[in-house]
Amino acid sequence: MDDRGLISGFSSDEDDLKNARRLPGRAMLPGLVNVHSHTFQRAIRGRTEHRTSAQRDTFWTWRESMYHAANAMSPEEIYRTTRMAFLEMALSGITAVGEFHYVHQDLDVARAILRAAKEVGLRLTLLRTAYVRAGWMKEPNPGQARFLTPDVDKFLADTDAMIAEGAQVGVAPHSVRAVPIDYVREVAEYAQSRGLPLHMHVSEQPAEVEASLAEYGRRPVELLHDNGVLGERFTAVHAIHITDEEATMLGGATVCACPTSERNLGDGAVPADKLLGAGARICFGSDSNVQIDILEDARALEYHLRMNKLERSLVGTSRLFESATDSGARSLGSPGGSLEIGRAADFFTIDLNDCSVAGANRESLLAHVVFSLERTAVRDVCVAGQLIVRDGKHPLQEEIVREFEEVQRSLWK
Repeated sequence: MDDRGLISGFSSDEDDLKNARRLPGRAMLPGLVNVHSHTFQRAIRGRTEHRTSAQRDTFWTWRESMYHAANAMSPEEIYRTTRMAFLEMALSGITAVGEFHYVHQDLDVARAILRAAKEVGLRLTLLRTAYVRAGWMKEPNPGQARFLTPDVDKFLADTDAMIAEGAQVGVAPHSVRAVPIDYVREVAEYAQSRGLPLHMHVSEQPAEVEASLAEYGRRPVELLHDNGVLGERFTAVHAIHITDEEATMLGGATVCACPTSERNLGDGAVPADKLLGAGARICFGSDSNVQIDILEDARALEYHLRMNKLERSLVGTSRLFESATDSGARSLGSPGGSLEIGRAADFFTIDLNDCSVAGANRESLLAHVVFSLERTAVRDVCVAGQLIVRDGKHPLQEEIVREFEEVQRSLWK
């Protein structure tokens, strides 16, 4: 490893191997990558799992509870909640995360998120999110007041400011529902000129598709395609309610599936077979953070397809693991994702005697990891060559949990 935390070589020299730290009963794997997270939503976990007789409980009713949390938390409470989410990520083998950040009255909240990532030890890409309106021809929603950046020049200037402070950033117009297409186009041109990742929520809900058709006469992917937004640096988050033609338009781009969150919210399932067949890459995100387990998301994607197609092994073990690691790193412009020379020394180790993978041999180990691994098996997590989790424990774990519990008591009193 070199002084930048990148892998500089592998050794087969006997003396080097004798002096190396041994990992008896363990396997080393490239760090998992969480491409799409809203860390503040960790605060509402378990608080929305109810149904009333007065109305259908859908994504749109869940959203009102989310607004309560977004507007009630102070910057310090967002920081403590973010540390909790990042801690849980680290303990599950995640080494890099894309934070789709749209709770930003000022840049101090963004700085708090950056500080939380540094303290936990995760590699962070801050996906600065543009949010302009409640929707086409809709009255302003008071719950969204903290999200709004109606002036595109201010949004881009604030992004430049974060880059100047050394943050790894991407840009993320929230959706075609929340951001007019002219604004989206300006942000896309800015990202292209600077080589930044460009992420958007796309076709998560049928209502989003219907609104796009009403305003533009185009479905969301069609609209983005016609305006030159799609490309190799573009990541469509969700892309659930798409046509075969739209899947083809996304070929060459990346789609971030969030199966655990999508199931929880009743969004639907990502048509991964169509997207992969069109040449799109797939990666994974924890989204609402109702559960944080990227390998669970990988297997859920496969299982959704199996139920729909009545077949098995439609994506395949190797491709699923690549989606959870390398494809995610490429979506974020992150240097990890693969244990090879020139890539970051970001990895995690697993206990081969853990009940979830006991009995695996060399040939079956990857399948055990993808389809059976429990988080109890994760022992060490390393980012840029530095251990942030050792023997299943993070050094700040007790403090982070205690402070998050204080946030919960205040928020839900």
